[in-house]
Amino acid sequence: MRALITGASGFAGTWLCRECAAAGDDVVALSRRGSSGAADADRIAVDLRDGDAVAAAVASSRPEVVYHLAALTSVGRSWSEPARTVADNDLIAVNVLEALRTEAPDALVVWVSSCEVYGDPESLPIHEDARLSPANPYAVSKAAGEMLAEVYRTAYGLRILRARPFSHSGPGQLPIFLLSSLARQAAEGRRAGVGELQIVIGNPDTRRDFTDVRDIVRGYRMLAETQAADGEVVNVSSGMSISAGDQVALLARLLEPITVEQVVDPARVRAREVMDLRGDPSRMRALTGWEPRIPLQQTMVDTIEWWERELAGAPA
Repeated sequence: MRALITGASGFAGTWLCRECAAAGDDVVALSRRGSSGAADADRIAVDLRDGDAVAAAVASSRPEVVYHLAALTSVGRSWSEPARTVADNDLIAVNVLEALRTEAPDALVVWVSSCEVYGDPESLPIHEDARLSPANPYAVSKAAGEMLAEVYRTAYGLRILRARPFSHSGPGQLPIFLLSSLARQAAEGRRAGVGELQIVIGNPDTRRDFTDVRDIVRGYRMLAETQAADGEVVNVSSGMSISAGDQVALLARLLEPITVEQVVDPARVRAREVMDLRGDPSRMRALTGWEPRIPLQQTMVDTIEWWERELAGAPA
């Protein structure tokens, strides 16, 4: 397949470029920096807020499948920069959809949304038919992007499926996200040779459905391969959730004999917090046969080791 990936230099985009290239796809990587995780990808530097530039990039790419990942993705930062988050994410969504409509109307599109669109769930695990109730500015922007994608699908016949990934982490993730933050703090403690380490978190009782990013991007590609999922909305999730406090406990076991103390930073506790997000993976399983392969402990080990290399200045 000739695969076009937006947000190719981002965390999940980098891993998706590698996944597609390893599977033999011709990868076209769109990003503002013009970089990607796959050495042999065709790289195009483009500001996705520029509609003409996006249309030109899509036209030159001639994609068979498009993975739209590009977005400002931090829930925390969306509270401090709400206008930028909503404006940029939804302008990008419109520009990508317009480019698809005019330049690649036959391409299959995996539109990557977020579990955050569900907000406070009425029941767990969350099924794709659950009502949308976004609880933060980032979630609002992703819900709006989904609605736009569905409008373009029904109005113009675009082949779009919406993937709703739940929390995912792994090597290369920014430390503004929980597991990567824990891993970086652990790596810093190991490098310093400490016997005791304070691990700083926000609300320890929030629970999230975590999957390794390498499993998540494998799922995206499997969705594209089905071809039969056009119009579907699909959770990409493990079906299990773990609290922030339990993640610290797991980290403590991995760091033995270092003693770990959990410290709650009030500045990291959000005013409005969804306490549990856990997805129902049954539709994804039925469509593709996908199952997560990498356990959370391995994700944490790999991410700590990645941070140790980063902090040492070695190539990642």
